Amino acid sequence: MIDARTLEDMAKRFVEGLPAGVRQLQTDLEKNFQVALQGAFARLELVTREEFEVQQAVLARTRMRLETLEKRVEALESRVVVDADRPAGFPVRETADSEAQAGTDEGSDSPE
Repeated sequence: MIDARTLEDMAKRFVEGLPAGVRQLQTDLEKNFQVALQGAFARLELVTREEFEVQQAVLARTRMRLETLEKRVEALESRVVVDADRPAGFPVRETADSEAQAGTDEGSDSPE
């Protein structure tokens, strides 16, 4: 939130802007303005720059993660659509990764 020094400066500037006849009440007015400003800023629920930057970084990481997950879902959905279009009994096409895995599995069964 805003520190006390800043509030004092703002209250003093308000009082200095008043006509000369009213300046006699300067100290009372400064205190009243300071209290009014504190109340107004408290209702605004302001955050510090540090808190804002932390939340900004969290949001950036969340957006990146969301984009990654959206791409994965899109890839999975496209696979489901391809599988749904395949006629019944049609063999599933092996990918390069699954073929490589199958080759390593077959090699492990051979007697030595």
